[in-house]
Amino acid sequence: MVNQVENQDKKNVKILNRWDITKSWLLWWLSCEVALSFERLQAVAFCISMTPIIKKLYKTKEEISEALTRHLQFFNTQGIWGGLVHGITIAMEEQKAISGDIPDETITGIKTGLMGPFAGIGDTIDWATWTPIICALLVPFAKAGSWFAGIGPLVIIGAITIVEGYYLWHVGYKAGTASAVQILEAGWVNQLILGTAILGLFMMGGLSANLVSVSTPLKFMLQGKAFSIQKDFLDKILPGILPLLTVAGIYLYIEKTRSYTKAVLWVLIIGFILGLVGIL
Repeated sequence: MVNQVENQDKKNVKILNRWDITKSWLLWWLSCEVALSFERLQAVAFCISMTPIIKKLYKTKEEISEALTRHLQFFNTQGIWGGLVHGITIAMEEQKAISGDIPDETITGIKTGLMGPFAGIGDTIDWATWTPIICALLVPFAKAGSWFAGIGPLVIIGAITIVEGYYLWHVGYKAGTASAVQILEAGWVNQLILGTAILGLFMMGGLSANLVSVSTPLKFMLQGKAFSIQKDFLDKILPGILPLLTVAGIYLYIEKTRSYTKAVLWVLIIGFILGLVGIL
């Protein structure tokens, strides 16, 4: 009973303060995509972000050296949502420094096991959803000649990811390993991904209809009168069908080949040929 009380008291002890956690996050933010290596990817940046934490938690040269070496092992995740892994790691290092009952292998195993799942969530939400939606929303402003459309994506996406990264870093530290389980098992993550995906489809569909212009000048004679396929039939029966088919075709091609460069080249070639022969 006494041992249980002592263990509980150790868990409630805190060595690190909010600024220590924030400083660690700032170091990661500045280095995660800079200090990359072919062998260990983000390991150096991870170690850089942990340096002030380790120096405050451990006092002897041997302990500091062991901790730094522990965090120089291979690591790679998404820079924003992956901050949960860092927060959890910081919490585990703090408990290790206080109680000494957390093995090195446990810390390394948690890092290795969580970096993949959170990378998938972060890439889906930040780079596959928010980024194309924001860029697409600024396209009309770019066409109108607005200077902000050029830097807008950097400013808006940067602000979103900074808020996300700061919040998730601190959440990971406060909740510890339990936060990872809660986030990965919670239904709201899947709902968020599904909702943003649906929003993205609506936005891209509406922008495609307004910004993609495809028409045909073809005409045919009927009872001595010329009828335009575009104006007399398509615009009245199926307005916007040609832009829709164009966007759908490009999407299916990219989905199959995963090559944006080839898609652009084929659009230029096909558009040039069809325009040359008078079909489009």
